[in-house]
Amino acid sequence: MVTDTRLEAELRDLAGSVPDPELPVLTLAELGVVRDVTVDGPGRVTVRLTPTYTGCPAIEAMSADIERVLHDHGVPEVSVVTVLAPAWSTDDISAEGRRKLTEFGIAPPRAHSTDGGPVPLTLSVRCPHCGSTDTELLSRFSSTACKALRRCVACREPFDHFKEL
Repeated sequence: MVTDTRLEAELRDLAGSVPDPELPVLTLAELGVVRDVTVDGPGRVTVRLTPTYTGCPAIEAMSADIERVLHDHGVPEVSVVTVLAPAWSTDDISAEGRRKLTEFGIAPPRAHSTDGGPVPLTLSVRCPHCGSTDTELLSRFSSTACKALRRCVACREPFDHFKEL
């Protein structure tokens, strides 16, 4: 989205700096869930937030954390609105977010092609510990519904894989 004013850009940066409650290594901006911030009038701000999936239990914590951060920076009236369209995609995770996931020991989701060309077929998930692509699925669900549990055959370390959506 286009930010109209310097104040909105500053407030968007503040809202985006909030850590994700389920993956605190990532900010909400890096996760790509803060869609828009608008100043509606003196002391009134609306933040549009898209959950990673419909029914995500972390949306309430994200909203409360955004409200707290903006209140702490002098905004008396903050409204956080959940926006479901366009739907969030793992492509919304920034390059920095993907780097942080790997560094944290979570295999980031594979990026989708956006050029309209052939879709590359990727059958392997790279181990965030040793880099091997010889990994196996242990469970389709891990600590959260958006992650799967895998194990590296090479180094034998288990790890989460952020599923592609």
